[in-house]
Amino acid sequence: MKISELFHKEIIVTNLEAENREEVFRVLYKKLLDNGYVKESFLEGIIKRENTFPTGLLLNNYNVAIPHTDAEHVLKPAIAVATLSKPVIFKNMANPQEDVNVNIVFMIALNESHSQVEMLQQLVELIQNENFLNSILNAKGGDEVIETIKNYVVFGKIV
Repeated sequence: MKISELFHKEIIVTNLEAENREEVFRVLYKKLLDNGYVKESFLEGIIKRENTFPTGLLLNNYNVAIPHTDAEHVLKPAIAVATLSKPVIFKNMANPQEDVNVNIVFMIALNESHSQVEMLQQLVELIQNENFLNSILNAKGGDEVIETIKNYVVFGKIV
């Protein structure tokens, strides 16, 4: 499956005002749940996993978090996205003692564990592109985010 097939406008929130990561989790979880992508247990799974294995990534200008949890909490695969109006603190994936001010959250919901590594690799490839992150942050809604992702996946050689 191509990563671009996992993004859907109904599970994308742009310019979200959130006080903390749990609020971001709740908003994206609600979108995923209401649209039939995840089970009710998904939110608890995300929070538990994030507390044990932080997902904040310190990049150049924009920092990203890629929270995810076990396949048992997922009905159908998707990646929910939140661009934040102001950064929210996550713990650093590389150094859990360190805080990371995150600008964009990609919440991964996969129903097959073996596909997680492949999707993470594709997503990491995307988020290493500063222009891609800038375009996502400046998108005015789910449609623009989808368009940006498709442009970078198709034309950016990430298939």
